[in-house]
Amino acid sequence: MKIDAIKNGIVIDHITAGKAMELYRLLNLDKMECPVAIMQNVSSRKMGSKDIIKINGEFDLDMDILGYVDPNATVNVIKDSALVEKQSIALPEKLTNVIFCKNPRCITTTEQELPHIFHLTDKENRVYRCAYCETKAK
Repeated sequence: MKIDAIKNGIVIDHITAGKAMELYRLLNLDKMECPVAIMQNVSSRKMGSKDIIKINGEFDLDMDILGYVDPNATVNVIKDSALVEKQSIALPEKLTNVIFCKNPRCITTTEQELPHIFHLTDKENRVYRCAYCETKAK
């Protein structure tokens, strides 16, 4: 299989195998006008297998979404076919409108214009809780 190198864009690398489609959906990559390539279960010496997403075009990457889905991924910024920046990802302390509260009694259920805000309450176990009702995100 051959996926061409990109000239200007972003490569999201070291994605945990099986997580690329979730990132694709949450980052709304289906709405991109430029080419997007998803490679799943690629061999990796470091990880065994991994996923990779290549975006051949300008794109403002939401690092909170990426950090929530896979904080171990890396972002490579490509300009004129050369790597110009490599970024590490971290778990975000706060998520806004990335995940949604499932508690039917939460105020976000009746006040639909309120943003869905979650705070990281347990970094080790990656637990996020609703800012309004403290419900644990699933």
